[in-house]
Amino acid sequence: MTSHQNAQTMKPATAAKKLGVYLEATPAAFREGVVSRTELNELQANPPAWLQELRRNGPHPRPVVAAKLGVSIAGLARGGVTEALTTEQIEALKQESPEWLVKERATQAEVRKENLRIKERNEQRAQNA
Repeated sequence: MTSHQNAQTMKPATAAKKLGVYLEATPAAFREGVVSRTELNELQANPPAWLQELRRNGPHPRPVVAAKLGVSIAGLARGGVTEALTTEQIEALKQESPEWLVKERATQAEVRKENLRIKERNEQRAQNA
């Protein structure tokens, strides 16, 4: 019995998410096809110029925007940011430092602090068990 290896493929939206880029900003050929695991690995290992440009200047998807601003995706929504932003727009927001951004960064810092406290507590419990 011989086994046949099928190439694993994914939708362009999934591939864009894995690459950390905004799907609508990718080339039409990327958006209209399917991406194999091999192709994805090649894009990650040797990003073409369009992918390098998107990663550098955007527009960036919300998870990337949130990470660059140091807030959660929900924090972006609470701040009224629902669209993809370019690196330039993200930097402008950082410079403006609107009240919502300051508040969301503080909230995110508290969440990280609490997560660290819980992790340390659980590690301590595991050592004592």
